[in-house]
Amino acid sequence: LMKRFCSSSVSEDLGCRRGEFSRKHYGSVELLISSDADGAIQRAGRFRVENGSSGENADSTPGTWHRTDVHLENPEYHTRWYLKYFLGKVHQNYIGTDAEKNPFFLSVVLSDQNNQRIPQYHSILWRKTGTQKICLPYSPTKTLSVKSILSAMSLDKFEKSPREIFHPEIQKDLLVLEEQEGSVNFKFGVLYAKDGQLTDDEMFSNETGSESFQRFLHLLGDTITLKGWSGYRGGLDTKNDTTGTCSIYTVFQGHEIMFHVSTMLPYSRENKQQVERKRHIGNDIVTIIFQEGEESSPVFKPSMIRSHFTHIFALVRYNKQNDSYRLKIFSEESVPLFGPPLPSPPVFTNHREFRDFVLVKLINGEKATLETPTFSQKRQRTLDMLIRSLYQDMMPDLHKVNNMLNRRSFSDVLPESPKSTRKKEEARQAEFIRLGQALKLKTTVKGDTTATLATTSFCKKEPWESQSFCSNFPHEVVCADSWGQSLLVSTDAGILLIDDGQPSVQVFDKTLQIKQMNVLEALDLLIARTDKGRESRILVFRLSAVQKDIETNKIIRSKYDCRENKLERTKGCHLYAINTHHGNELRIVVAIRNKLLLVTKKYNSHNTLISTSLLSSPESPVEEFQYIREICLSDPPVVMTLVDGPTGDSDNMICVAYRHQFDLVNESTGESYRLHHVETNRVNFVAAIDVYEDGEAGLLLCYNYICQYRKIHPFSGGSLLVQPSAYDFHFSWNQVPYAVVCAFPYVLAFTTDSIEIRLVVNGNLVHTAVVPELQLVASRSDIYFKATAAVSGSSDISSKEMGSQSSPQTPTAYEKPEFPLPSLEGEVPCKNLYKIPLSNLVGRSVERPLKSPLAPKVITTTTSSGITSLPVMHSLSLSRMEIKEIASRTRKELLGLLDEPISKTESAPKLKKVSRRQSDPKQGAVRSSSSDRIISSSFEGYSERRHPSTSSDPDTLANREESSPSSYPFQPISLCDEDIIDLK
Repeated sequence: LMKRFCSSSVSEDLGCRRGEFSRKHYGSVELLISSDADGAIQRAGRFRVENGSSGENADSTPGTWHRTDVHLENPEYHTRWYLKYFLGKVHQNYIGTDAEKNPFFLSVVLSDQNNQRIPQYHSILWRKTGTQKICLPYSPTKTLSVKSILSAMSLDKFEKSPREIFHPEIQKDLLVLEEQEGSVNFKFGVLYAKDGQLTDDEMFSNETGSESFQRFLHLLGDTITLKGWSGYRGGLDTKNDTTGTCSIYTVFQGHEIMFHVSTMLPYSRENKQQVERKRHIGNDIVTIIFQEGEESSPVFKPSMIRSHFTHIFALVRYNKQNDSYRLKIFSEESVPLFGPPLPSPPVFTNHREFRDFVLVKLINGEKATLETPTFSQKRQRTLDMLIRSLYQDMMPDLHKVNNMLNRRSFSDVLPESPKSTRKKEEARQAEFIRLGQALKLKTTVKGDTTATLATTSFCKKEPWESQSFCSNFPHEVVCADSWGQSLLVSTDAGILLIDDGQPSVQVFDKTLQIKQMNVLEALDLLIARTDKGRESRILVFRLSAVQKDIETNKIIRSKYDCRENKLERTKGCHLYAINTHHGNELRIVVAIRNKLLLVTKKYNSHNTLISTSLLSSPESPVEEFQYIREICLSDPPVVMTLVDGPTGDSDNMICVAYRHQFDLVNESTGESYRLHHVETNRVNFVAAIDVYEDGEAGLLLCYNYICQYRKIHPFSGGSLLVQPSAYDFHFSWNQVPYAVVCAFPYVLAFTTDSIEIRLVVNGNLVHTAVVPELQLVASRSDIYFKATAAVSGSSDISSKEMGSQSSPQTPTAYEKPEFPLPSLEGEVPCKNLYKIPLSNLVGRSVERPLKSPLAPKVITTTTSSGITSLPVMHSLSLSRMEIKEIASRTRKELLGLLDEPISKTESAPKLKKVSRRQSDPKQGAVRSSSSDRIISSSFEGYSERRHPSTSSDPDTLANREESSPSSYPFQPISLCDEDIIDLK
């Protein structure tokens, strides 16, 4: 116990660092000056330079960025909603003007086009400032009106109420509005520079490239003949060869890319400036510079290129000695941050990985450049002109039409139409769908859609993919927190301790209702808020005492056994918060109506986390806590977060959310500062997450659809500087979340039926996963969530199959879409707990955390409710040295067996694949808790065993893997001496 609780848990330590991030991974802004051969200054410019997050000789310390997963930001198959969800389907379009007399358009569709076939409302609001998209849950018993949709988009006041547009041709105009967001295809310049060339005239005058340059072009894409080319041409001539005869072209994740290669464009000996080449490459937003020479050669600078259009330069160098590429990125100062950040050092020995990284970086860079004032202002003017022109064309026709259908402006989105107009509405919808499908087909054939993009993401395992933790979990979850590899869960049946592959163990009975909890392994503490209303209290337990009760089979504790664990003065509390970084001091702020109670944990004279007399300390740690002060607020807080000050001495803060505002409260003085005021009429506070950028505190303020980052500046003259900063930014979710989790570089929003994943540094969307009946369970370390799915015994009935018919049926206005019900015959409801490992999200290699409280194997008797009440401990107990010795011997035996030659008559040994719950106790099996691979210690009779529900057919396995993101084939592992292996 001493060794266990005096050492910090790796999972808890990583959980404390999960909110740390740095923009330095994305480069720093520098003033770059270029000069000619004589040293005279030619041009200067401010660029953000990305050359890896740290030097090549930097230590690999935790918290330092070393690797990132490569993702396209704001992918079109997640952002081009009108093309994906609306075209070719029955949907409603509305027109109106806001209070400032600016016209707007609203499009609404009810669709189940997602991986789980869950019906959702998708809404797009078209305004001159851009498009706003939200997703609303579908309820068959709750009607959804246009007014409620616009109110969710913070549009409550109108100069003219919205009216529905019935012309099928409106789809063509709205598709044009969506195309203003940017092209799905890209053109990049490629400029070859010899060693020592310092001006753009010299670089553009190179007639041919070197052998390494040709290999680089071959890596980027295929050489195509321009004459007669029918694909995306990127502005090149495909009829008369006026822009060269050949070019480099590729398709990457559904995007067509044409490269403007300087040595392939027309060359003129008379024209030293090579205007024809500059006409194409100089008008590309992104340009690759392939520079020959050693590292000591003169370095390329963007100011060497005379172009007002190019905003991003990618400098590529090839090293023949180790056959590697080195990458450096220059971005104009106004370009927002974009990923992925370069590794440290930015050297790639795997050419295929280098190609994927470069293409993703360049695509994300061009998208980010379109958000700069140079491009965004032009796009806004174009969008405003198109919307006003479309409004003027539509309004006269709407005034002429006077029938019952116009009364749907503030009615249900999918209402029942009168019988007299039913046939007319059916004919209109048939024409509406026909025109929409024709537009979608035309757009696809033209190459302006990424139809194949959605299928390419299944080729690799994404960091947010979940793992099954506990299947068929029958209880309602109130709250939970991770304890080592286990999960301590408060349910309607009591407090349970759950471990993967083992029966749950009841820790407290159901008389103790825990509403909020924190497991602090390093401090040997369990903090919990129990009951509700006036009877609510804060309880503190020793984890070692709780674990001792489990190991010694003591009677399960009840509410009445916890009287000695109550903290004084906490009666009637409705919320509490603890500081994330409790390495020096544990602080607890308890909210009792509009009062805040500050409590800290006492420390001994040596300021150690755990007393050296841990084994002899009293069972209840209540005496170790002391009351500090009480702070009064104007209203009870809804959200509360503790923010550590830079010194920790009288500058710690409390962020509270109430009414329409976020405030910062000084813990020492109780003085309050206004951090952010919410302008909307209705406010749904979600979270205030403390994040630390390079050690300086910041807050992610989440409410409604908005997530706003505010940097907390240090104190100046005794007062906090709360003012707008260049580091502040905000973004909008597509759906209102009820919980937000930060795991740099990602921030995850949990809604009732989806997980939306974005990047912390810029708020760009990375992925949206639809999960049925989603409930976040715990997120301090690994992320645990509960999801309900329907397992069908018969074939699935979904709109996907209905839509795949050769002659699709035309839905009528009075027929609402039919979606599969979870209670159909032949279906079994399945409630599972899933886990997203934090190490996968943050991209760091994490050791196994402290041993699970359930690590000793338990022989149990299960009650009718599925809860283990009387655990009996297994007699086998091994020391760490014995486990390491067994692991080493097993590894040597396995390697020796694999080295032996196998004759043709001998059957090759196979590794056993079994489920976690299928290990055979009769055979000596060594099992790694981090994998489902079990290796028989006898190495005899290598036969393959599978779960009864798992088919051995490869096609079936592939279908199962695609339909269930949490189910994956067993992954191979390598045993080493450091592996901790449980012996059963």
